[in-house]
Amino acid sequence: MKKMDRSFLDWPFFEDRHRELAAGLDGWAQTALPVGHDDVDAACRGLVAALGDGGWLRHSGGEKLDIRSLCLIRETLARHDGLADFAFAMQGLGMGAVSLFGTPAQREWLDRTRAGRAISAFALTEPGSGSDVARTSTTARREGGEWVLDGEKTYISNGGIADIYVIFARTGEAEGARGLSAFLLPADTPGLGVVSRIEVIAPHPLAHLRLDGVRLPEDALIGEAGAGFRIAMTVLDHFRPTVGAAALGFARRALDEAMARVTERQLFGAPMSELQMVQGHIADMALKVDASALLVYRAAWAKDQGAARITREAAMAKLHATEAAQQVIDQAVQLFGGDGVRSGTPVESLYREIRALRIYEGASDVQKLIIARAALGDFLADRDRTS
Repeated sequence: MKKMDRSFLDWPFFEDRHRELAAGLDGWAQTALPVGHDDVDAACRGLVAALGDGGWLRHSGGEKLDIRSLCLIRETLARHDGLADFAFAMQGLGMGAVSLFGTPAQREWLDRTRAGRAISAFALTEPGSGSDVARTSTTARREGGEWVLDGEKTYISNGGIADIYVIFARTGEAEGARGLSAFLLPADTPGLGVVSRIEVIAPHPLAHLRLDGVRLPEDALIGEAGAGFRIAMTVLDHFRPTVGAAALGFARRALDEAMARVTERQLFGAPMSELQMVQGHIADMALKVDASALLVYRAAWAKDQGAARITREAAMAKLHATEAAQQVIDQAVQLFGGDGVRSGTPVESLYREIRALRIYEGASDVQKLIIARAALGDFLADRDRTS
């Protein structure tokens, strides 16, 4: 792999432990990654085990999540292998509700997911709801001292290979978002089935799930009944900047590949890099990378400093980094010419990997709504205080 600019690690967002983490993981990744993607299920299982054996998954969950560490890990893994980033990310997101709200008994699952001995999944999305979580239709009702769940979930990452799911269902304490709850659901529970596996443009294990009379004990409830929406949004607040970090890793790899290409490739009797148009493209790409990094690590730093919510900062980081990465990667493909669309080349793989990041954990248009509402809310609150 081409040598990456690491000067951003000197920014004041980071401590020495973060710099040591980034260097150690990069060294590990250079020997362990990439892996083959022909059998995506086997690849994910192997990656989770390897990340656990390497000690990297200890950062994916626990009583206190260090968001800067999560972001650095995702950025580094994404730069080396998009599937490795996916495997790490889902161990964190999948058990995020348990890390932040779980009981001691529920948190025992963290020992397994952090060691790479169990695979986790976060089951929120439904066929009829998508980003509109308040429209969740999966139900959970109390019956004979148990919870009985019925409904469907779709586009569930690790669906079909996960050992443990966090499921969100309507328990009816109130209308809309305030009537949802979160549950811990082992994959071998009777009534949980995989309707279909979902093939997408980048190789990731996704599935459509059905819950048909799934019975869970009372203590499967995470947090309080009716707190599911708050739990889901808090988890996303913590992990949304890491999506931006993964996009940043993809963008950095694309920029490195592009710079190697234009300095090595001859065009009109000279290296491509001597053409002013090419230099302009490289400048645009480098600017987008640094701007994304600033937004991602600002959000991560703010959360690590104790901010109760980073909804606005996380949305900005996720929106800008994913949109910018799409543009950087597209420009890298252009600079590679015909080789840029040849199957299996690094920039072609990045082109397929980046697209989903602009959709999952809140599509780009949803992030714009979040940012606008936060900005307008702050403006109106400040106006009311000064009027």
